[in-house]
Amino acid sequence: MLPRVGPPCCARCGAPTAWPVAACRECGSRRLAFDSARAAVCYTTTARTLVRAWKEHGLRRFSPLAAELVAERVPRPAADVIAYIPPDGDRSVKRGHQPAHDLAAALAERWQLPLEGLLARTRPVARQADLPRAARRANVRGAFAPARETVPARVALVDDVYTTGATVDAAAAALRAAGAREVHVVTFARVTRAVR
Repeated sequence: MLPRVGPPCCARCGAPTAWPVAACRECGSRRLAFDSARAAVCYTTTARTLVRAWKEHGLRRFSPLAAELVAERVPRPAADVIAYIPPDGDRSVKRGHQPAHDLAAALAERWQLPLEGLLARTRPVARQADLPRAARRANVRGAFAPARETVPARVALVDDVYTTGATVDAAAAALRAAGAREVHVVTFARVTRAVR
């Protein structure tokens, strides 16, 4: 079973809430570079097992199914282009594929939006999963740069899982620095906490 994320949910970060709110406890006190974040499923034990197989064990055939669930459960963002979180070089070589890219490519086809590699890694980072919540933002701060001088005004930014939002926020900041006016994050799964 893959439980849906909301509604209701926070209009900003997409966290499930007891009632619709513009900003919740999880994101209300943070300055975020993205305008909205939405995910298809809650990051439960089942979703965690699927994502691990997808990311670490080469379950490539999961990308179209993940995209189908996202397209079914997440409204198409008001975007000119779809971009994705670029992989860390070493981990990408070990995996042999790039889940965020594969998901973005499948969504681009479904939503009839161009897929573009708008971001590049500036340096390797420690695995986010191994870090406490507070250290995740510092770990990815400055880890992304625009892959070209300017980017489209409205970008849908795709990743596999939204945990604390640190990775997508750092990537969105790089897109904004290159001229994006809106960045809408879309992920397959999202960690959920009790927020209001």
